[in-house]
Amino acid sequence: MSRGFGVAAGLPPEVARPLAQRCTELGYDSLWSNDHPGALGLETLAEFGAAAPGSDLGVAVIALDRQPPEKIAADVERLGLDRGRLWVGVGAGFAEKPLTRMRELVPELREQLPGVRLVLAAMGPKMCELAGAEFDGVFFNWMTPAFAAGARTKVEAGARAAGRPTPPIFGYVRTAVGEDAAARLAKEESFYRDLHDGYRNHFARLGEPEGTVGVAASDADDAARQLAAYTALDTIVVRGLASAKVEAMGAVAAAAAPR
Repeated sequence: MSRGFGVAAGLPPEVARPLAQRCTELGYDSLWSNDHPGALGLETLAEFGAAAPGSDLGVAVIALDRQPPEKIAADVERLGLDRGRLWVGVGAGFAEKPLTRMRELVPELREQLPGVRLVLAAMGPKMCELAGAEFDGVFFNWMTPAFAAGARTKVEAGARAAGRPTPPIFGYVRTAVGEDAAARLAKEESFYRDLHDGYRNHFARLGEPEGTVGVAASDADDAARQLAAYTALDTIVVRGLASAKVEAMGAVAAAAAPR
């Protein structure tokens, strides 16, 4: 199992670059950014890549209802991102028929992004099977260790049906550390629980109390214990819940670093 560190897109260079260097020192294998209407994840990756030339870079995920494949390809080119280091995660966003839409877009994604490893955001069983069958990686989000283990079996089934090895499985694990950890996790989770039907259905399937999906740790030992339960992931991507400052994000990264 490897470990990545993830942030929300839009970190300024004076935060992103030293944070990337610190994560490399701590033993993280990859650096990740989400993507949202206010900031491009690929731009945050460009800052990470400049400061941590040995790390893989991943964006998880770009909603294809907002950014079509040709726009993603243009941004990769504009930013000079090394395709060999890059994992591009994609999701259906607010598409009415997400599974159908993602299946239809695979050829175009391959054509527009040659040499880039494509990762599918997957939560439900059918999307997990599609990811296992046709993508280079799978990205889980907002899962408990037990739910992730069940989702992994669907990815494996999809890969098996397609006659190929199971692709690597990544997953965000929201992680907060310290006295306000529980409040930070609950605040982050409450936003996603009612974001759209896909998330509403997902959290209904989880059946977990609000504010409990992720890691709210008192200290580094507690964080290590809770993260160790995510054995279904090939790469745990620690999504740091802290203020967007080097010291605060670096403290979470240190507490959740691989041991």
